[in-house]
Amino acid sequence: MFRKEQILFIILAGFFITNAIVAEFIGAKLFSLEKTIGILPFSFSFFGVNELSFNLTAGVLLWPVVFIMTDVINEYYGVKGVRMISWLTAGLVAFSFLMVWAVIHLEPASFWEIKKLKDGSELNMNLAFAQVFGQGLWIMIASIIAFLFGQVLDALVFRKIKIITGDSGVWIRATASTLVSQLVDSFVVLFIAFYIGAGWTFKTVLAVMLVNYLYKVFIAIAFIPFLYLVHGIIRRYLGKDLSAGLSQAAIGSQYN
Repeated sequence: MFRKEQILFIILAGFFITNAIVAEFIGAKLFSLEKTIGILPFSFSFFGVNELSFNLTAGVLLWPVVFIMTDVINEYYGVKGVRMISWLTAGLVAFSFLMVWAVIHLEPASFWEIKKLKDGSELNMNLAFAQVFGQGLWIMIASIIAFLFGQVLDALVFRKIKIITGDSGVWIRATASTLVSQLVDSFVVLFIAFYIGAGWTFKTVLAVMLVNYLYKVFIAIAFIPFLYLVHGIIRRYLGKDLSAGLSQAAIGSQYN
């Protein structure tokens, strides 16, 4: 039979990996945050780039869950646990992209390829499938590299702060590590995917990164109550002694 700490690790890893993979694929959709919540779009100007607003990838809906899982895993299983799951997730994301690429190049069934819509127009299902799921090579590379950079940095910052704060200050280490890692993640993914891969100017990369980062700062702060809720559930499940033991062991050399 699995021990409680093993069951918890499997559950956390499952949520972590599932959210990361789904976030990658729904990230193909861009949405207006302002219009979604029923307000007029903002108009920012950063680094000489005008008319910026919160047009975000849909993946931002799930990435906060990934980073909460990162902090929770770090709390109880240390940097070693975060690294293992991060490398596993990066490998599974790459495998998922490879499988989707292979499926895109399959010859479509003739009866499925063209779909007639209610208004009488036609939709090329094969082309639509390729456009939605066929993210560019640079975006795929950027996403995986940024993810690994962000995760490793998140784990290291979290651990450094935990050594200082001990068992108290969960929100401080979780929020600080997320804000630092997300700053790097936001820059790396845009720099590789759009500065190197799409010819954006460096100013445009910085401007778009800043808009995205402002959203992530807000979400990191807004999710603090949820972080405490997750910790409360875990501590009730593990029990006080086991929970405290795992937390202390996560700082020790066996998890470094």
